Amino acid sequence: MDIDAWVWWLIGAVGLGIPLVLTAMPEFGMFAVGAVAAAVVAALGGGIVAQVLVFVAVSVALIAVVRPIAARHRADRPQLATGIDALKGRQALVLERVDGSGGRIKLAGEIWSARALDEGQIFDPGQQVDVVDIDGATAVVM
Repeated sequence: MDIDAWVWWLIGAVGLGIPLVLTAMPEFGMFAVGAVAAAVVAALGGGIVAQVLVFVAVSVALIAVVRPIAARHRADRPQLATGIDALKGRQALVLERVDGSGGRIKLAGEIWSARALDEGQIFDPGQQVDVVDIDGATAVVM
């Protein structure tokens, strides 16, 4: 039983697809596409040198073109602020007098302990303040 070269290339493509799924490294997928291209060359009657050259050329071309595009898209994604980072920069309503030693504010629908950023600054109930930082469970406001 003699297996044609194009079948071996397809087996190689599947073999390269397995680590792609397991590791989520797209480079394996690019090598798998190169193996499929080499299988096409083999099926059309190309020699082993042509098959290897097509495999290398397609794989390298995909890595050279696709990786920079993917990296650029990953870098361009807006960063989503979550947790306490999402609260920084928001406005809050003073519920109890806030000074350098403490107080209470309503921030994002919840009541938080708060203290003024500047020790000498005082905020009275009803005033709007800006949250500049979260220190533990205390909002630092100005």
